[in-house]
Amino acid sequence: MTQTFALLDRAHLDAMTGGDTALAKEVIEIFREQAEIWSRMLDPKAETSQWADAAHTLKGASLGIGAIRLAAKCETAEKAGRSETPPSVTAAAVMIGDIKDVLGDTLEEVAQLLYDYTSPPRRVS
Repeated sequence: MTQTFALLDRAHLDAMTGGDTALAKEVIEIFREQAEIWSRMLDPKAETSQWADAAHTLKGASLGIGAIRLAAKCETAEKAGRSETPPSVTAAAVMIGDIKDVLGDTLEEVAQLLYDYTSPPRRVS
């Protein structure tokens, strides 16, 4: 049975930041910076330790904002990359492709959340 997670658990982010919107925005910006840096290291043709380390770091950053699905994809790749028998380049490419797909979707969700945080409240007539 496959478990499905939301892209971004806003309740988790709220709990991690104590409901402080300014802190949540700061944490999200740190996540975006980490994603930009470490996603470049997700190269299936690179040394296995490189992309496993990148997956590990992205996993931690993802957990910090409640991006549980992304964290799960990163954990799968990290474990595979650190196993005694590392995956083939093709298998690594599939796992890394999964991470990058979910990362892209997560970054879109994060952008929407930042917009929600910075937009003035809607007025009800």
